[in-house]
Amino acid sequence: MNTAPWNVGACVMSTKSFSESSSGVLAAWEQTGQVYYGVVNPQTSKMTSSIPARGQATLRNHPVVVGNRNGQILLAWTEGMAWQQGGSLGWQVFDAAGRAQGEARHASDVPVRSLVAAFARPDGGFTILYQFVCGLQRGFMSQ
Repeated sequence: MNTAPWNVGACVMSTKSFSESSSGVLAAWEQTGQVYYGVVNPQTSKMTSSIPARGQATLRNHPVVVGNRNGQILLAWTEGMAWQQGGSLGWQVFDAAGRAQGEARHASDVPVRSLVAAFARPDGGFTILYQFVCGLQRGFMSQ
């Protein structure tokens, strides 16, 4: 076992997201306080360029990405979350080509130890949820 210190200069707790869409496999991740998504082609295993959330990045983490039947992609994330500290929710809708549709939106009061979840509704809209680890807290609709 290696007992050397692990100096990363950041919180090592992070999450990522994968989901299936008509474009391919959607992947979302956090890197240096910003969240990104890309589309992985299932035949080539190659990913499109990294597409960041728009606006000023403020400790963005815990991203989730889903696509709807219209080819739109929702990227949602938390902002300002830290150990024993809640934060806010951010989200952005992109078209199939990765162009942002409007400005990123935000909602406050994400509880401590919460994660973001999202799904595409049958009507083509999206629902975003944030939750305590033990149960549902709130839901937001966009689109």
